[in-house]
Amino acid sequence: MMGIVTIEQKVLKKNDEIAADLHKRFNEADVFTANLVSSPGSGKTTLLECTLKFISPALSVGVVEGDIQTNLDAERISKFNIPVTQIITNGTCHLDARMVEEAVDRLPLDDLDILFIENVGNLVCPAAYNLGEHARIVIMSVTEGEDKPLKYPAMFLKSCVMILNKIDLLPYLKFDKDLAKRNALRINPDLKIFETSCYNNHGILEWCDWLTNELKLKRCK
Repeated sequence: MMGIVTIEQKVLKKNDEIAADLHKRFNEADVFTANLVSSPGSGKTTLLECTLKFISPALSVGVVEGDIQTNLDAERISKFNIPVTQIITNGTCHLDARMVEEAVDRLPLDDLDILFIENVGNLVCPAAYNLGEHARIVIMSVTEGEDKPLKYPAMFLKSCVMILNKIDLLPYLKFDKDLAKRNALRINPDLKIFETSCYNNHGILEWCDWLTNELKLKRCK
């Protein structure tokens, strides 16, 4: 039987090797790392800004920003006076472990408690790339369809948390949040789900409590 190894398989195998090294570095630095993934327009950067207002400066936070073309998100995050590194992928629709490795080299990793990696807005390709993170967080807004988890199952299956964002817009939309949550749990029954609004801070404290608790649990191991 002829063995066939595709280029894609080789790329992902190499990515996993680098991601394993990254995960080891994050553990040695005692930093909890969260990979934020979503489709474009879910409010990912705004949620990150809102999160930073609650947990920084009590916790030392760093950010790796991923974007196809601009550094606009990094400029927004830099206003919090925290370490931030921008990755511009020049058209690539996801971050990979090599990109994150180079970005992390420019951060004071040993001084951080939490590192956020804001991935490129895309629910397909980022699902395939391990970045060495401790937690993958998928953000979905109520302006999207309730069937997103069914259409993009890999992303929801590989995430441990789903944040249902922009919840304040529900009165103006025909969006069934209970159906969206059921669809997500059909794909991944273990998903932890938060409902959030960056407009009125609904659910932000609970989300931040989860982050700080995960950091404590990690450091107790």
